[in-house]
Amino acid sequence: MKVERSPSMFFYPCPVVLVTSADEKSEPNIVTLAWVGVACSDPPTISIAIRPSRHSYGLIERSKEFVVNIPTVDILKQTEYCGRVSGRDHKKFAETGLTPEPASKVKAPLIKECPVNLECSLQQIVKLGSHGLFLGQIAAIHVEQEMLDPNGRIDYAKAQPFVYNQGEYWNLRKKMEV
Repeated sequence: MKVERSPSMFFYPCPVVLVTSADEKSEPNIVTLAWVGVACSDPPTISIAIRPSRHSYGLIERSKEFVVNIPTVDILKQTEYCGRVSGRDHKKFAETGLTPEPASKVKAPLIKECPVNLECSLQQIVKLGSHGLFLGQIAAIHVEQEMLDPNGRIDYAKAQPFVYNQGEYWNLRKKMEV
């Protein structure tokens, strides 16, 4: 028997990403997000949800660009830290030891320790209430070659992404056969 619940954010799992942004006046920033998804395949577009009170909201709104960096379990502690503190008060690259790398299409940096980086140009912000939904068209994708299988696809066992489940981080185990 199923139990009916009141409407809330009960969706799971949510992919965890580190979004980098920068504008002309500030240091590059990193924010941890779990409300992320594919929005469109043609043109390739990703969606990220950010509260207006977050430092990254204003940076992306002003610069019109951002990078979605997919972390591995190896940098779980840094990922969690980047979601706990504000870039208004902290220099997250310096404090976490994460390495900024130049992007090819946008000013926001890639994170070297993340094996996959998606450079995005902001197409639209949909104001929804507690969050703004940022739609970013993917302008370039960077993938560590060692993360690719012989067919050129990401080998998730090597990439080791993780998800957020209602207050907890979980890793992905293995491919399931259907």
